[in-house]
Parts: sequence; structure tokens; C-alpha cells
Amino acid sequence: MIDLHTHSVRSDGSDPPARVAELAAQARCSAFALTDHDTLAGQAEAGRRAAELGVELVPGCEVSCAFAGTSAHILCYFVTDGEGPLQDELGRLRGDRVARNKQMIDRLNGLGIPVTYDELLEQAGGEENAGRPHFAELLVRHGAADSIPDAFERWLASGKPAYIPKARVTPEQVTDLARASGGVTVLAHPLTLGLEPRDLERAVVDLAAAGLTGLESFYGRYSHDERSNLADLARRTGLVATGGSDYHGATKPDLAVGTGRGDLKVPDNVLDNLVARRPG
Repeated sequence: MIDLHTHSVRSDGSDPPARVAELAAQARCSAFALTDHDTLAGQAEAGRRAAELGVELVPGCEVSCAFAGTSAHILCYFVTDGEGPLQDELGRLRGDRVARNKQMIDRLNGLGIPVTYDELLEQAGGEENAGRPHFAELLVRHGAADSIPDAFERWLASGKPAYIPKARVTPEQVTDLARASGGVTVLAHPLTLGLEPRDLERAVVDLAAAGLTGLESFYGRYSHDERSNLADLARRTGLVATGGSDYHGATKPDLAVGTGRGDLKVPDNVLDNLVARRPG
């Protein structure tokens, strides 16, 4: 069993990278991927602990992309921290996130909510980690929201008063950059695109033609039927049917490493199939 979709405090998860490795070992995963948003910074820590525990770490990240009038999330695998085309783009995206966070602080202050940038950094544990989930926690602390979901619904979601769009690349651009950096790409949680089945298939066909390698079919929050249908879609479009829990710790408390909501089991050969598709 493997888990190719997890997050740590390096983005919007609640656990250190080493702890995610420990949870993967406890779940008896043979391998797991740390896929924090727009960063590879947690890979070294997770890799050291994974090696101690005899679990394979698949280096990766998750990138939000502009696609079909909405946001598509692309998982990138086999890309390590250091120099490279994708790594350079991740640095640009992180710089934009810092600027966006400061604009959101100003926006919230203008709406009468006295949050500060220092508070945000303390909540997030650093500038690179900070994002909307940490804003949501601050809003709850300040009494401006009843819960994290309420903070998004009232203030932070797209179209809400404190929302500021982030810089986005396209899935095609991320796929090209990942391949130039020795990696492969997978469309994460495809049903969040909100497309009807026929439209989703057309979109996946287009992405496959642009170099996409896999489709996250076995996703932590999907039903058995949804997973089966997505696996069939992956086969029809020549993609690898991949999977993962999307573990975030306290941010998504219903999801566990390896098993998602308790019934997830991604087979080991999924990783073998991805490895076979790596650029030469």
C-alpha cells in the first residue's frame, strides 16, 4: 500500500514532514509522497525520517493551475529540492504568495478585522508556509468566524470580501516544467473540477495529449463508485490511475495517511507505473 498525496506544515498541513513519514510507516505504507503546495522544502526532513523507518519517500509537490475557468491541482512527482525549471517556478509562486498574504492582511484590516502579518507568520510557523488556512485560524481566534469552514465561506473563498486571486500557471506549463526537471504530473482529485462526465473526459484527454501522466482516481474522500469510474477513465485515456489520502492532519481531520477515510488502499504497482513513465 502507498499514499501519493500528503501535506505537512511546509504548506497547509498541521504535522512536521518527519511526522508524516512516521504516520506512513504506522499505516504500513511501503512508500508515500509528500506533496506540499508550491514547495519541496519538507523533502529532506521527510526523507531522513522515512529512511530510518524503512519507508520510501517519493518527492513531490502540488501546484494550483488555471484551467477551464476554475482551479485544477497538479501533483508533480520525482522532482527534488534544488535547481531546475519547475523549482524556479515554485520559487516565483511562493514569492507571489507572500505578496498576496500581505494584500489579504490589508483587505481584512479594511474590513475592520485587526489581524496582523506577524500574527499570520506565528500561526503558520513561517512566511513560506502561510496561506488561507492560517488566515482562517486567525479569523476564528479574532471572533470573525465560528470555524475554519465558516471563515472560508464568510471571508476567504473565491468571491468573498477578503479573497485575492493568486498567480496561476496552466497544467500544460507545469507538466512541461516537471518533465524538464525529471518528473511526471498527475491531475489531483479530478471531481473538484465540477465537470460533467463527458466534459471531464474531454478535459482529461486534452491534458493527456499535453503530457499528463496520471489521474488521481483512488482519492481519500471519493466513494468506491467514484474511484472505479475514474480508474476506468484513466485506462481509456492512457493515464496511470494513481491515488492518495490528501492527508492534512488537523486541517482535514477525517483523512488518515494511507487509508483516507478508512477504506483507501492504493496498490504498490501504481508507483511502478509512474516510475516507468518518467522522462528519460
